[in-house]
Amino acid sequence: MVLYVRELTEEEEAELREWAMSDDGELRHRAQLILLSKEGYRIPEIGPQLFAHPANLRKWIHRFNEEGLKGLVTKRSGGPKPRFTAEQRRQIIQLAETRPRDLGLPFTRWTLHRLAEQAEKRQIVDSISHERVRQILLEANCQYK
Repeated sequence: MVLYVRELTEEEEAELREWAMSDDGELRHRAQLILLSKEGYRIPEIGPQLFAHPANLRKWIHRFNEEGLKGLVTKRSGGPKPRFTAEQRRQIIQLAETRPRDLGLPFTRWTLHRLAEQAEKRQIVDSISHERVRQILLEANCQYK
């Protein structure tokens, strides 16, 4: 069975066209999906255009058909709050970008373990794993020295 988006109101279409130009990648992607479906494209044709799996596309069309625009907005799942503040992450990145010798340390290059250890010693955080340090630096596209 072929799945298409339901008929759009003028307001919905106008909002979707705005979302299709949004900086929010997920919202832009979903708006483009709905607009392509409205134009008569089928899911097997939309998938390659949006680099998306057909099951995902079907999910979003169903959600839009049932809930309208609000169905396209991701609902926060709850989950735990971020463990480290933006300021703590900034300080960890700053630490990683500083040469260890400039801080009076007896080594010339950082390792993730040493960064985690120094973040704790310098009371940037109470405790942090080397893996979480790696994730913070990766998110910031930071190369440690």
